[in-house]
Amino acid sequence: MFIQIAEAMEKRDPIYQLARHSGFENGEKWWDYHFERVHNHADATIHFEAVHHSMAALREDNKEPNTDNDLREAYMRTYIRQARNEMYENIVVICGAWHGPALTDLDKYDKQDAKTIKSAPKTKIKVVATWIPWTNHRLSMYSGYGAGLSSPGWYQHLWESADDYDVTWLVKVAQTFRSKQMDISSAHVIETSRLAHTLAALRNKSTITLDELNEATLAVMCMGEEVKLQYINQELTIADRIGNVPDDIPKVPIQEDFEKTIKTLRLPLLPHDKQYDLDLCKDGDLQRSILLHRLELLDIPWGKRTSVRTKGTFKESWVLHWKPEIIVGLIDKSYLGNTIEQAAVSLVEEESNKTTHINVLSELIVKVIPAELFDLVQPLLDKIHGLTAISADIVDLMKAIPSLVEIGRYGNVRNTDTTLVINVVRNLLTRVFIGLPNACYGLDETHSEQMFGLISKVNESIKLIEDSDQSAEWYKTLWFIAYKDGIHPLIIGCVSRLLLNAGQFTDEEAETSMSLALSTANPPLDVAYWLEGFLSGSGMILLYEARLWNLLYKWVESLDTETFQEQLPFLRRSFSKFEYGERRQIGEKAKKGIIDTPQQNAALSTDNFDHQRAATVFPVLRLLMKKQIS
Repeated sequence: MFIQIAEAMEKRDPIYQLARHSGFENGEKWWDYHFERVHNHADATIHFEAVHHSMAALREDNKEPNTDNDLREAYMRTYIRQARNEMYENIVVICGAWHGPALTDLDKYDKQDAKTIKSAPKTKIKVVATWIPWTNHRLSMYSGYGAGLSSPGWYQHLWESADDYDVTWLVKVAQTFRSKQMDISSAHVIETSRLAHTLAALRNKSTITLDELNEATLAVMCMGEEVKLQYINQELTIADRIGNVPDDIPKVPIQEDFEKTIKTLRLPLLPHDKQYDLDLCKDGDLQRSILLHRLELLDIPWGKRTSVRTKGTFKESWVLHWKPEIIVGLIDKSYLGNTIEQAAVSLVEEESNKTTHINVLSELIVKVIPAELFDLVQPLLDKIHGLTAISADIVDLMKAIPSLVEIGRYGNVRNTDTTLVINVVRNLLTRVFIGLPNACYGLDETHSEQMFGLISKVNESIKLIEDSDQSAEWYKTLWFIAYKDGIHPLIIGCVSRLLLNAGQFTDEEAETSMSLALSTANPPLDVAYWLEGFLSGSGMILLYEARLWNLLYKWVESLDTETFQEQLPFLRRSFSKFEYGERRQIGEKAKKGIIDTPQQNAALSTDNFDHQRAATVFPVLRLLMKKQIS
């Protein structure tokens, strides 16, 4: 395993081969120790010769073909020859150390370079180069445009602190901890410095490296807590810094489109929180919402949605907070398209092509509709329809249903036709009705809790659809689950409560179901799970259903002390999810013990009921309901 890791590291970073033999973790640390911080003031010529010799030895040992490198070096040599032919005598080449040995013998590669450049693929696409701001986090990445430097903040410190770099670094560490209300004294800094010097001496190092400083900081200042050292790594070793470019530098098209759009919509780039309450019935606010939804889809963290005080989908609230590094993330998306809209479309298409999960596609639909990328809705629905026919993953189908049902809320404001979406939902529900009982069979506690949540969400979605046929099929499925063997008690308790709330259980049937579940013949743990599922969401049923209360009270009363202590954590978990007022009322009711059910269920007399006086309430109710609907 170690050999495979070493080979992979050497392929990505050939200098790792030298680092491994010298006892360094990676090529960056080896290079830093031997070349970046040489304190014996060696002659520059000797320094460059050592680098050249090292790279030549590595290139000799790594002869695997690399088309990109060969083409780049051919271009380098060609332009150096061109400068030489123009009679320049002193030519300075700035390049990576790896390319140095390939640029010395120009005549040796003359004919070969001409063939290499000629074989390069030709393109008629016009390319314009520009500069973008650079961040330390980007420098620390190995992929994309990253340089793979794990500690750019440390190197900046070295550049700025030629003398006593170790002490000044530890002072920065101490200041950072103090800013977070951590007690760090001067003695901590002194002891950390001494320990770092001792570690360097034990390792036969002539200078202290970041490794010794980090290990000493971990031992002395962090008291062995690595979480604190990770904080230093983010704040100092990498550091949150960003460069800047002049305003007259050409910008990538997506950046120009962004700046033009926010200027039109009057959205300033402010370095602090600014809340916008958008009325989607107004065109200006609607266009702002569309832009923010598209940026959210592109994972550009400028705006964050917050809750609104008014109800309805025609209102949105966003908090915008601009940070300079956000523009770098936007420029990263330039390969997707020249405008925000094109980039969002390309990203959705890319995500759609990669996934075979229906719930992922449904979430994409939920995102593209408020972003008004309506041309993508039909292809996404078509793919969902195709996957529905072959998918056997009931959990995936159930995860997709709530998101698709939620789309119906955008119908009026977004001017979208949700008929096709509802048809897809009906097809998904049909598959769920057929496969759900088997999907619930034999689940353990963890998977039963997940299924419990999915069943509850699908139940709420079916209520929103308001389709009597679908509702009837759903409750028939729940009935089957409630009386099927091999189903976890948590799920049975859940479906029993849903059937009771929907009026599918009569009071007598609910009492019978609860009586069977609370039977002393059942394992106490199964009873606790059933109760958790049955009581989930609200404890009001225990306050108003005396017979169910009595059954629960008698079951608890029948438990011996040892069994009750075992069940107490499960019961506490179930009751802790109730509102404070419900828990208080249940506690008061528990003091009274068994409730007299005949008295509780006695029929109310209507002999003295004033129907005419009661009817005067109706106009006020109509007015209130009309305001609520509007």
